[in-house]
Amino acid sequence: MRRPIRKVQPQKTGPRANEDITVSEVQLIDAEGENHGIISVAKAMSIAAEQGLDLVEVSPNASPPVAKILDLGKYKYQAQKKANEARKKQKTIEVKEIKMRPNIDTHDYDVKMRSVTKFLEEGDKVKVTMRFRGREMAHQELGLELLHKVRDQVVELGKVEAAPKTEGRQMVMVLAPLNAK
Repeated sequence: MRRPIRKVQPQKTGPRANEDITVSEVQLIDAEGENHGIISVAKAMSIAAEQGLDLVEVSPNASPPVAKILDLGKYKYQAQKKANEARKKQKTIEVKEIKMRPNIDTHDYDVKMRSVTKFLEEGDKVKVTMRFRGREMAHQELGLELLHKVRDQVVELGKVEAAPKTEGRQMVMVLAPLNAK
């Protein structure tokens, strides 16, 4: 015999409205923004119904909760537009990685440094990785000198967020842009 399928009720998001308000009394604010004081929820819902609007709990943590008479659909739409605008304006800081070897040629070094400066100007963090292979492990001071050279070259664009440290066969340094918020 099969077990009956139990339907999961979708969880409501957003503020509680109308019949979803569980408290007995609320601080009522009407559509014009006028405060009506502490009123029972039933009376507040009847006032909202007379105006053809919804009773929405705007501040549920207050004592008593604050409810406002407004158009719920319009309220949700405005909140969604506001959230989308905020999401558009935020800039995510990415960590870009530049890999080098201790015996890098001057031209290759210049190309890598152009990338580092471009990333820092765009507001991204840069992780400079110095890789050691074979006998290069015996001369880690050469890699450290090269990382210090990188740091000195970008002093006006960025600051060292994580000093050079050795992790196995590589040495890592993280640079952050100066204009980071």
